[in-house]
Order: sequence, then C-alpha cells, then structure tokens
Amino acid sequence: MQTSQGFVAPGFENVLELFESFLAGDPTYSAQLAAYRNGSQVVRLAGGPDMDQQTITGAYSCSKGVAAMVIALLVQDGLLDLDAPVTKYWPEFGVHGKDRLLVRQALSHQAGLMGVEGGFALDEFTTADAAARLAAARPSWQPGRQFGYHALTIGIIMEELCRRTAGESLQTIYERRIRTPLGIDFFLGLPAELEPRYRDVLYTAEAEGPWVDPLSLEGLNSNAPVSTIMELPNIRSVRSAGMSAAGGVGSAEGLARLYAAATTGIDGTGAFLSPQTLDLMSQEQVWGLDRSSGLDNAFAVVFMKPHPSRDFGSHRAFGHEGANAALGFADPAYGLGFGYVPRRAEDGRTPGKAHQLAAAVRRSAAVSS
Repeated sequence: MQTSQGFVAPGFENVLELFESFLAGDPTYSAQLAAYRNGSQVVRLAGGPDMDQQTITGAYSCSKGVAAMVIALLVQDGLLDLDAPVTKYWPEFGVHGKDRLLVRQALSHQAGLMGVEGGFALDEFTTADAAARLAAARPSWQPGRQFGYHALTIGIIMEELCRRTAGESLQTIYERRIRTPLGIDFFLGLPAELEPRYRDVLYTAEAEGPWVDPLSLEGLNSNAPVSTIMELPNIRSVRSAGMSAAGGVGSAEGLARLYAAATTGIDGTGAFLSPQTLDLMSQEQVWGLDRSSGLDNAFAVVFMKPHPSRDFGSHRAFGHEGANAALGFADPAYGLGFGYVPRRAEDGRTPGKAHQLAAAVRRSAAVSS
C-alpha cells in the first residue's frame, strides 16, 4: 500500500517502490521527490511525518544551480561572455593578480576567493559592499591554476556580475524572467506571505570538533556569523534576501520544474535555454581534489557535474547538491528534470538517498524510451 502522497507515471513504479522503502525503513524520514521527462511530470511524491506536497524548506547550495540559470540567460542574451576577463565587467576585481581571470574560471571555483578575513555579516552577502570587499581581496592561490569550492562567495561573484551586466539584481532577474512566468516553486527571496509554508530544515548539531582556524581555507570558506552553515535557510533574513549561494528555499517540484523548463520545456512550451547555451554552461571545467576540502569534485560553469563520488546523472547531466543532500539537476541524455528535498539533513553524494532515487528515475527513463 502506498503511504506517500502523489503519483508516478507508468514505467516509474520502481521509483515509488524505492521511495516507499525509505519511508518504511525510517519513521523519521520525510522528503519530496519530483521528476519531469521530456516536459511532462512523471514523478511527484512526498512522504513522512514532517513533509507534504505544500512544504517548502531550505535546499542550501541547490540555490547555486538555480542562480546559475540567471547567469545562463545573461550568456544567452550576449550580456556576459564566459571567455572574457572578469575585469571587462568589474574593473575593480583586477588586483592582486586577478586581472586575467576569465568569467568561466571565476564561476567554476578557480578564483581563490573563498572568503575574506573577518568574514561577512549575514545582511552583507547580497550587497555590492560584499562584492567590493571580495574584489579587493588577495586570492589564496594563483587564480585559474587550481580550484576549491567557494561555498558562499561564488554567490557574491554571480550577483555582482548581474549588477554589472544587466543593471539588476540576480534575484530580480530570476523572479521576473524565470520563477513567476514559469510557476517555479523555488525562491531566491521568500515573500513574507509564503512564510506559513516554510518549515525549518531539521539537522543534528555536530559534536564539538577540533578548532577550525578562521584564517584557514576551511575557515574562510564558511566565514558567516553562524555556528554552522546548516542554520542559514532557517534564518528569516537569509531566506528573505535569497542569497544565491545558499539561501534559496522551495520544493522538489520547484527544482525539477526549473531544470525541465530550462532544458526540455514544460507545458508545451520550448526550453528557455538554447542548446548552445546549455553546452556552454554544462561543459565540465574542473575535476579533481578540491583545494578546500580535499575531496573529489567536478564543476561546469557554477553547476556540479557527475563523477563517481557524486554519481547523480549521465555525463551530460548538470545540477547542484545542497548541504542537507537536497538535489536538483537536468539530464539531457534522458530528457529529465529532477528534484529531491529532504526535511531532515542526510548524507549526500554517492550512495545517498537522492542519488539512489536519481538512478531509479534514469533507469525507468531508459527503459521507457
């Protein structure tokens, strides 16, 4: 008997079976799952004691993938050239050896600007003042020579490039050109009237570990005034501002619909990104050991790319995972848009639940093609 809310299309019954097994195996497990194939919804499920179809919650770095759709529009419009130096649009950026850094390098975690000494205030992240501080900073390595995940500062870079090229905030462009017209249930700036739908991310506070040097790469990479990055979307001011690195909130349906709308189109409309733009944005730029974490990572322009330790899709897939193991991606090889959002933070990467569900969706898509 199905205990979850929602449906799966014929041929995707194995996805329902796997989702139901997670619910049966853990009475605290609560999550949403959604998928589109070739523009039509084939999966929409929610289950567990703390989640229903109307719940929206934090998705952490899935926000980067959402924000990257705005960057893609600027590229498509001819306002932003990935092969131009960042200084073409942001002259103040070109100090301390950053003058030759290309836009594509800055947006694939190669800038060496993981933070600034002293950190940023929470209400500073989405401002031009944060961008000015970051532009003036000395990079931690020779820009363009290696990469390290810019957990919070890549949002500052994206947002300033939007201001410089389009004269609007990234959040305003997203709301006007993507979220509102396409009915995307994911927000970079949650309106006050939708607060009743929001539910805090549930997570287990980590036991106190070794001291983290605030001037180490790890310390710089998380230099926000919170005890843990897991707090971020649970803070009203953060989700209201919609910081593009980690402050987005929404549903699995919202993530799946966004990636489908960008790549295959939805509701009988065409994709809002051209094949040429998708190729530019989704081509892998870096892969290897991340300078910050020492773990393996792979990135396109902003988007994560699949690799053995984050095996969410085919070689053509692109998307982003969040700190709570939320996941949104498109896989053009299968015509898929995928979204997964848990209420309680869980293990990400392979073989986390999100990746198991992503494999089940792909398998069903492959069989039914």
